[in-house]
Amino acid sequence: MKIVYSTLAFLLGTIPVAFGQYATNKDIGKDALMKDSLEALQYNHALPIWGKKAMAKGFSLPYSAGLSVQYVWQQSDIIIDNLQIGFNNGPKTNLDNVIRFDGAKTQTSGANIRPDIWLFPFLNVYAVFAQSAASTSVNCGMWVPDSTGKYKKITDFSTKASFSATTIGFGLTPTIGIGGFFLAMDMNFTWTDISELDQPAYVFVFGPRLGKNIKFKKKDRQIALWAGGFRVQMANNTSGSLNVSDLFPTDQWGSKIESSMQKVSGAQESVDTWWDGLSAAEQKKPSNIAKHDAANVALGKATDVLNQASTTIGNAESSTVQYSLDKRPKDQWNFIVGAQFQINKSWMIRGEYGFLGSRQQFIGGLQYRFPF
Repeated sequence: MKIVYSTLAFLLGTIPVAFGQYATNKDIGKDALMKDSLEALQYNHALPIWGKKAMAKGFSLPYSAGLSVQYVWQQSDIIIDNLQIGFNNGPKTNLDNVIRFDGAKTQTSGANIRPDIWLFPFLNVYAVFAQSAASTSVNCGMWVPDSTGKYKKITDFSTKASFSATTIGFGLTPTIGIGGFFLAMDMNFTWTDISELDQPAYVFVFGPRLGKNIKFKKKDRQIALWAGGFRVQMANNTSGSLNVSDLFPTDQWGSKIESSMQKVSGAQESVDTWWDGLSAAEQKKPSNIAKHDAANVALGKATDVLNQASTTIGNAESSTVQYSLDKRPKDQWNFIVGAQFQINKSWMIRGEYGFLGSRQQFIGGLQYRFPF
């Protein structure tokens, strides 16, 4: 259902952004301290703040400003519930437990541009601008109770669709390095705009990384290797509006509704027959009352939304559906490993792969740095 895949904009907000560059590093040994102290005497850049003092204490600094371009790919599973649907701006019906999702998976790919600066020797700040395309596969069904109180699936929905989105945001990375080892605590805040949503989707990503820089004989050439985690947190509720014709092919819309209405009507007759067949004493039992009331509530919800949907038969092209729902990633955390090859202090190439859990991701990027 496009009702679902249009809500997956949060995944675009979680397009992974590799942390910007090597951490400020303190070399170990008297020779390194003397070397950096001499370089500090010639240090005349505006950023980072306290940069000259850091170099005088034996810390080597990356160039303070940079611009990176990254290609990103991500695949993830999500959990959806508390679905509410209405048609042509009519009242929404809560279909929680009536519409059940068997699985929702999205693939996202795109590019982002990320300017950054070292504000302090231990803090990098950056902005994110991303353009992305995604395809999403969704499987769900309508479930209604019978006379035994057990729910049965009466129809299936399955679709795959594509959409695009624009993401903007900012981030900061507190970091430190000693003897070539570094710890980076990357975090970013992004907002993704997609036309089917009422408002941009907000996402917070936290990515701790622990790694090691390995130097080559050639001056300023080195490689960094790291491992860490990737955690996603988002605003849960999403709402929007879209055309009914975007849900299913218009030639299938009417038959889908009519078939579902017949099955719901049959289930209601089964529940009514069971209830009418009970004795007066049995109808007073709390367990039977609870089962009867729960069945009628669920069947009433299914009937209401199908009755609303039936008014769009024959004019699906001009009809709209309004929705709201809650969503969350199936797994908040996944594991990441990465590497960055520094050609010199200005040019760097990096790659990072995330796996484990229900989310996989890949980043490949090029970065240029310069003193400021």
